[in-house]
Amino acid sequence: MTSTARFLVVLDADSTLIRNEVIELLADEAGRGAEVAAATEAAMRGEVDFATSLRSRVQALAGVSTDAFARAVARIEPTPGVRELVAAVHERGGVVGVVSGGFHEVLDTVAPDLGVDVWRANGLVAADGALTGEVDGDIVDATAKAETLRRWADEHGVPLRLTFAIGDGANDLEMMKAAGLGLAFNAKPAVRERADLVVGDVDLAQVIALLPR
Repeated sequence: MTSTARFLVVLDADSTLIRNEVIELLADEAGRGAEVAAATEAAMRGEVDFATSLRSRVQALAGVSTDAFARAVARIEPTPGVRELVAAVHERGGVVGVVSGGFHEVLDTVAPDLGVDVWRANGLVAADGALTGEVDGDIVDATAKAETLRRWADEHGVPLRLTFAIGDGANDLEMMKAAGLGLAFNAKPAVRERADLVVGDVDLAQVIALLPR
């Protein structure tokens, strides 16, 4: 156990913690942004297997310079209310985690800047200063997201009933089901239908009212 917390809030990254889809920002560098955006949308609706889709989309990044990570970070827009939510979680003795089907090369900068305590994301293989178009290691898919939420809860001594999962896409559904409360945020219809609660506006500060006091 790393520490004890009163509760745990775990967010998806792309279109939840931040307004952007990082893979689309990177694909813009290869002139394939629109193509990758369409594939991402299908994956988030649950129409295709996430891992298969991610590998296909990452192939479109082959040849993109690793300098693109810094340019992507510069274009990131934090979701309205995210800093207020993180501050409220910490004020009340909770922990904030982010688990993402995106990439740690960007999240490693964005997450600590927003006050996130723990995070996990996919990695990208690079060689000679450019992306190879391959994912590095196991893919963070729906099952991995749920397992990560459970592991963080265990590490911080938080019972699952005091965990919150916030996501927008089909690959967030398993962690939303594992959590004590699964919140659909900026979400696709299939996610809204299966969530415990739906956050209406794109403002993470609305979640504060649901946190333990």
